[in-house]
Amino acid sequence: MATLASGSSGNCAVVSDGKVHILLDAGISARRILQGLRELGLEGGQLAGILLTHEHSDHVGGLAVLCRQLNVELYATPGTARQICYRTAGLEDRFRVFDPGEAFALGDLIVGSFATSHDCACPVGYVVTDGRRRLALCTDTGKVTAQAARAIRGSDLLIGEFNYDLDMLRAGSYPASLKERILGDQGHLSNEMGGKLAAWAVEQGTRRVVLAHLSKENNDPETARKAAHQAIEGVGARIGKDVSVSVAPRSENSGWLEV
Repeated sequence: MATLASGSSGNCAVVSDGKVHILLDAGISARRILQGLRELGLEGGQLAGILLTHEHSDHVGGLAVLCRQLNVELYATPGTARQICYRTAGLEDRFRVFDPGEAFALGDLIVGSFATSHDCACPVGYVVTDGRRRLALCTDTGKVTAQAARAIRGSDLLIGEFNYDLDMLRAGSYPASLKERILGDQGHLSNEMGGKLAAWAVEQGTRRVVLAHLSKENNDPETARKAAHQAIEGVGARIGKDVSVSVAPRSENSGWLEV
């Protein structure tokens, strides 16, 4: 797995078993996506599909241009697909839709989905497995749903949301309405909530945690990392021995991380 960008201004990642390559969201420009793939030794034409979590621009901003350049299938819930098609004509035939909780195959990889809680049409997170190793992506959610918890359990690698530090958000310049949205059950996970999810996942077998979707205004990597370490060490796991913790770069390629 590698992230190409992660944060409030754009999100994109890729997962691969060496044969099947899947893009997770397309929230940066097509140019940056294709360049990021090349840095990883891949070409856009090798993608087996693009998994979309929801329709917000920081997750689909590069999709229209990317689809003009690549003949690739798109996977999303009906609500997400509908919202994207309202804005961008000509993508209807690209979509392969599913309901949250459903799973499907892309080559030798099995993709599972789970409901998240965000202020959009029908958001989901994903799990991807080759039958031996398992990755989970859980971002853009104001709470960890029961379906998410069931899906994440047993994942080897968790890409988990650490969007904001509560004190930074409360003291920041955002208007009150936006702060309330972020803090709500259909908003984002704070460092504290992300830490609880990460610690629980580690107890269930996760051995690599990637902190993702950090807010540029209301968080910073060291603050998020400190929260993650504190939560994970609180359940008796040793950082660097039992579990590795890293922060997904905001606008750079993370390089390949083994699941």
